[in-house]
Amino acid sequence: MAVELGAAGATVYATGRTTREKASEVGRTTETIEETAELVTAAGGTGIAVPVDHLVPEQVRALVERIEDEQGRLDVLVNDVWGGEHLVTFDKKTWELGLENGLRMLRLGVETHLVTSYYALPLLIRRPGGLVVEVTDGTAEFNKTYRENLFFDLTKNAPIRTAFGLAQELKEFGGTAVSITPGFLRSEQMLDHFGVTEENWRDAVAREPHFAIAETPYFVGRAVAALAADPERARWSGKSVSSGELAKEYGFTDVDGSRPDAFGYFRDVVFGGKEGTAEDYR
Repeated sequence: MAVELGAAGATVYATGRTTREKASEVGRTTETIEETAELVTAAGGTGIAVPVDHLVPEQVRALVERIEDEQGRLDVLVNDVWGGEHLVTFDKKTWELGLENGLRMLRLGVETHLVTSYYALPLLIRRPGGLVVEVTDGTAEFNKTYRENLFFDLTKNAPIRTAFGLAQELKEFGGTAVSITPGFLRSEQMLDHFGVTEENWRDAVAREPHFAIAETPYFVGRAVAALAADPERARWSGKSVSSGELAKEYGFTDVDGSRPDAFGYFRDVVFGGKEGTAEDYR
């Protein structure tokens, strides 16, 4: 998302806890905020890396103050804060789960978004047209199905409701809030999970057939960039949308030229029993 906004000419502040000097609790050392900022600049924008723990209000406040001092404005806030995959356990009842892990999930995926919005929105609303993007996993429709872990379920539904609420509050300031989700995301972490690379990712389909519908992170990035560039984006305010849905509307594709509709595939084929394959939804 940062890179695609950079490709559109934006100045992007890449924040988080994983730097070249220190990794977060997720334990990944290859995706750093410095690398992200460099990719943004290489794409044609201006990337600025700022170490921030979004659970520490003082750090978030300092970030927003810096943006105000350096830019004088904030046009787009992308609340894509998570990092809780290592805490998720399925096939257990709530009372059998680790309470500490569950509450940590809620802090990482919900509290961080609220803290960031609290400090960032007063700057964003100074100019009409501000956009808040609440990133989550699953559309509102998809998440009607229980996500098999109560803490995870709450964490992934909260951004949907947050976008709905913020849409009401931002309306009088000409602002828009949208909840967006990628489909089956072919992230670096997911590629590592299946033991494949971006070059041979289809080898993982033998192990997980539904991975055939997978999309790169650039796909949802292009969705965010399309929203940011749309002068009529208020029509999406308060809604829950997917990268595939926005691709149909705006006409962008993934890096391979396909237009995967993961949630259409899961709705029709996986859950609906319709005849078809993932390729039919690309």
